[in-house]
Amino acid sequence: MVQVREMDEGDITAVSTIRVRGWQAAYAGIVPRTYLDAMTVEDDTAQRRQMLSRPRRTFRDLVAVDDSGSTVGWVCFGPCRSEVSVAGRTQTRMQIGEVYALYVSPQLTGQGIGGRLLSEAHTQMKDQGFEASALWVLADNRRARRFYERAGYEADGATQDDVYDGVTLTELRFRRVL
Repeated sequence: MVQVREMDEGDITAVSTIRVRGWQAAYAGIVPRTYLDAMTVEDDTAQRRQMLSRPRRTFRDLVAVDDSGSTVGWVCFGPCRSEVSVAGRTQTRMQIGEVYALYVSPQLTGQGIGGRLLSEAHTQMKDQGFEASALWVLADNRRARRFYERAGYEADGATQDDVYDGVTLTELRFRRVL
């Protein structure tokens, strides 16, 4: 059983390890190997420390901690970074939350940890007044797409392209009502 709590400075290295190893596992065969191999826990840790130290953060970080006290998952969420049209009207960023990142230790995927983190993120977004949640998923990441669809998300037709070591990959935006 995992407990979900607010991330603190003591979690940073574990979260960075989960994020980097998560990328390397989830995106193998999708994102160029050169890009994945260049990712380091040290670089990610430095970036995460800087982000966590911001005095006026608009995002929240939660971690999943197992019975032994080890950090085994992480979710980051906050206001949607773009406008989203719903039923013909444009909603502002403050009406829609966004899951920016969700990762679980690769050896623990499929054990409900990601679902637990996502559920708590939804609860907190709703408590903050968000009406819906959005997120972006690489089009070729079928496993993640199925996970989010089981959680009630649907692709809404929006796409964006990201370039990784010269390779353009398409992301799909998914959305659900909270």
